Order: sequence, then structure tokens, then C-alpha cells
Amino acid sequence: MLLVPCPHCGDRDESEFDYGGRAIDSPALQADLTQWHEAIHLPDSIESNVTEIWFHTAGCECWIKLQRNIHTHEFQNPVISNKGHT
Repeated sequence: MLLVPCPHCGDRDESEFDYGGRAIDSPALQADLTQWHEAIHLPDSIESNVTEIWFHTAGCECWIKLQRNIHTHEFQNPVISNKGHT
């Protein structure tokens, strides 16, 4: 069980959330297919911390952007987000 930190509701069980995926910086709409492929499928680097977005379905119904350590599953820096877009 993971406890996901919500800025509004505090630490909540992961079952209250829908996982939105890795937060990415999308290329411009007119970017070519290669740029879109790289942005979506090829992370910049494999690090311990990844930035993700989660939707608090059973709580405040906000998108939350945070960092998760892929080895320990500890969460850091939760902030309310506009669907994870930067």
C-alpha cells in the first residue's frame, strides 16, 4: 500500500487515486513525429525520482503532481496541478 500525499487532504491510500502517468513537457503541436515520440516514450534519463501525476478521485478531485522515488516509492513535493501539464 502506498500513501499518496495530497496537498488538500493529507496522506491518503493509493486506492483513492487514479494514476495519471509520468508528467512530461509536451512539444509544440506542430512538432514532428520524432519529437513527440521522444517526449512520450523516451525519458530524459533513468533516475531515482520521477515526476508523476495522480488524480484524487475519492477525495478533493484535484490533479496532483509529485515526485516518486522508484526504488523506495517515497513521495516528495506534492502540488496541485493542471492535469500534470507544465
